[in-house]
Amino acid sequence: MPKTAIFYKMLIVKNESIHLLTTYGKLHCLLQNMNITKKYCTFAGQKHTIMIDTTVFLDKKAAYYTLGCKLNFSETSTIAQTLKKAGVRTVRKGEKADICVVNTCSVTEVADKKCRQAIHKLIKQHPGAFVIVTGCYAQLKPEQVASMEGVDLVLGAEQKGHLLDYLTSLDKKDKGTSYTSKTSDIHSFSPSCSRGDRTRYFLKVQDGCDYFCSYCTIPFARGRSRNGRIEDIVAQARRAAEEGGKEIVITGVNIGDFGKSTGETFYDLVQALDQVKGIERYRISSIEPNLLTDEIIEYVARSRAFMPHFHIPLQSGSDAVLKLMRRRYDTALFASKIHKIRSFIPDAFIGVDVIVGTRGETPEYFDEAYRFIESLDVTQLHVFSYSERPGTQALKIDYIVSPEEKHNRSQRLLALSEEKTQAFYARHIGQEATVLLEKPKPGFPMHGFTDNYIRVEVNAESTLDNHLVQVRLGDFNEEHTALNATLIHS
Repeated sequence: MPKTAIFYKMLIVKNESIHLLTTYGKLHCLLQNMNITKKYCTFAGQKHTIMIDTTVFLDKKAAYYTLGCKLNFSETSTIAQTLKKAGVRTVRKGEKADICVVNTCSVTEVADKKCRQAIHKLIKQHPGAFVIVTGCYAQLKPEQVASMEGVDLVLGAEQKGHLLDYLTSLDKKDKGTSYTSKTSDIHSFSPSCSRGDRTRYFLKVQDGCDYFCSYCTIPFARGRSRNGRIEDIVAQARRAAEEGGKEIVITGVNIGDFGKSTGETFYDLVQALDQVKGIERYRISSIEPNLLTDEIIEYVARSRAFMPHFHIPLQSGSDAVLKLMRRRYDTALFASKIHKIRSFIPDAFIGVDVIVGTRGETPEYFDEAYRFIESLDVTQLHVFSYSERPGTQALKIDYIVSPEEKHNRSQRLLALSEEKTQAFYARHIGQEATVLLEKPKPGFPMHGFTDNYIRVEVNAESTLDNHLVQVRLGDFNEEHTALNATLIHS
């Protein structure tokens, strides 16, 4: 909360009488309707109900811009829902917004640059709007962001879940104000379950990370690992089902670490979610190989709704580089996880994250990594070029890879990825599959994904959006980005 006291005019409801009071401090809000925010505080040794007028938000319009991971998109959606309940609607095309919210990323130097560009763009598009910046970039460089012309409010990781506590006025000031907490003081878990840009919902189950890999700033931006309770997460999944949701992607920073806050496990969570009626598909987002247990793999193989789809960060196929990265596994463990998946789920889609050009990655180490990755029976590579991040331990490593060499290595791995993906798709031509269709863009055919994440293209009525249909998989489309498919009519 603010370092200096912020005063609010409040109506305290006590013994059916109303008292006008001025007070200060951290207030956790529960929206009751469009006009009134209900809060609680202790005054004179007693708990009181506080009703705060939120008419400042009525008829206001907000624009949202999100950068980075699916977790950020989920959190932005929750922020939008919070403002909607206070009376703020999302801006329509061509309208000027009264409030702009930018949720930022800081995983690379390029990400920082894109954040600055997005902020400048929104300020230009919506002159006079009250501009709020949050997310990882805001947490790591709050004063830098607050000093940008047009920025009014900067909220760190601990604050963004309580945005209304800081948004007492929409009056613009000469200089922005920032509220952040030290990494060690980031403790809260803000739940989120939001519909994505397609048919899928993104369910946040965990936040923060305790790993402190040498190249990464995420633990500094999001704090230590923490999570929600299984019963609360299951309730969110049920609400998604009630809204018509059929597929949920389980998201977090380090989801395999789930349970540190509550004494539960990720395996417990998987079993509980599998019981939610109405949700037909779950996908597990990125999970560390050392946390992807055999029991999780075996459960996915026999589960009702967990799809044969894994996303596992490798980062390097060289054990020497993995040590420099301070990763918590070696290539032997990683290979054993791939073998385990293939033995129980032969047709599973397996995506793998790889970073090229980290400090210490000599040509010999890269060649070693390439050969290892080439030997793996995986489906797709997500290739990232290393970006130096201030304050990380990797900066102490002497050997530096040139930008040109990073590019060359990326291209080699991307070519390998394309080869593996195309081979995986080709193996499924002629088979039948269940596909969750997604609403197409005007003038384009419908697309969707099989249970094992093969993208398909099918001529079908748009009314089949968010419907599970049976198809027969044909050959590649013209762009080789999907398999053509035909509906199987019963």
